Amino acid sequence: MRNSVRLVAIVSAAFCGALSATAQEGGPPPRSGRGAQIPMVVSPEIQPDHHVVFRIYAPKAEAVKLNASDIPGNNPPPALTKAENGVWETTLGPIDSGAYRYNFNVDGVSVIDPRNPSISESNNNVWSMFYVPGAEFMDTRDVPHGAVASVNYYSSVLKRWRRMHVYTPAGYDLGQGKFPVFYLLHGAGDCDEAWTSVGRAGFIVDNLIAAKKAKPMVIVMPAGHTSQTRMGGGSNDDFLREFTDDIMPYAESHYRVYTDRAHRAIAGLSMGGGQTISIAIPHLDKFAYVGVYSSGIFGIVPPAPGAGGPPAPTGPSWEEQHQKELDNAADRKGLKLFWFSTGVDDRLIPTTRATVEMFKKHGFEPVYKESPGAHTWINWRNYLNEFAPQLFQ
Repeated sequence: MRNSVRLVAIVSAAFCGALSATAQEGGPPPRSGRGAQIPMVVSPEIQPDHHVVFRIYAPKAEAVKLNASDIPGNNPPPALTKAENGVWETTLGPIDSGAYRYNFNVDGVSVIDPRNPSISESNNNVWSMFYVPGAEFMDTRDVPHGAVASVNYYSSVLKRWRRMHVYTPAGYDLGQGKFPVFYLLHGAGDCDEAWTSVGRAGFIVDNLIAAKKAKPMVIVMPAGHTSQTRMGGGSNDDFLREFTDDIMPYAESHYRVYTDRAHRAIAGLSMGGGQTISIAIPHLDKFAYVGVYSSGIFGIVPPAPGAGGPPAPTGPSWEEQHQKELDNAADRKGLKLFWFSTGVDDRLIPTTRATVEMFKKHGFEPVYKESPGAHTWINWRNYLNEFAPQLFQ
């Protein structure tokens, strides 16, 4: 041991001596092993006045734009300005309180913000995400919080493993009692994770329960796509079968929930709203509460000439296919809430209006509200906040 210590001392002294001699002879100083320093970048920077600064270090880029379609007034995407240190920057705002997705377009390539660890998933990509505080109903507050789990299950319909997200209220893990169940479906550009990230569903319901405005409930958020194409991924019929054959049975056998009609609700936005109708009406004996956000029966309004978009459906209409269920007075009697809401600037508002009128013709009593705004998460979070307190009362 003493010899080892002596050897280390000799080597250290020799090394220091060599460095001293090099310095005295005017030789180059020893290298630190680090090259040019990259500028410190903070992005996004959320300022007290609700302005938000976005930055990205891309010294060799020719053009950078910000894609954030949910932020009002952000279309077309703004260009960022490049500083001498290679950092591109732009400022938006003031921006209303809420969660927003964005990414950068760098020389034609979409990239997430490398300085922001917060993300939100879509059907075939991820987005960077930021939150502007100040909306009491969805802020993270000092209240009891539930939990959100990412749950894998095997789909007998699709013959593969699938994922859903499940919210359980504060106190569920104590292992006592049963809860009502609320199935909440996403839209065409999203996946099963979206309601809990950009949708803030867990925080919204936490706050409602803490304020005694909503009943504690289990919320099941399945994946509405059956493939990864962007819009309408996979067969809608496959998802409808999977919902009744796999998703409901799994949720209601693995979680402590009631399985009667009075304690079961379903709602969805956009694509998920259309799926909600197609699930609930043929199985109306199973659902007492149905919510349709920014949606309706797709194809009920013929497309305008030259408007583009998908062709008008052929064959029997949705109404004709479901005539028997629509005219089932006994099942209608047990429907406690049939709730619709769509923004006045939403491209789907003609579809919602026509859908509501069709249901009225068959003896339903839908509640329909037109809100400000368009087809965005700004509205869908508000709709959840208004819809959830009406459940299971």
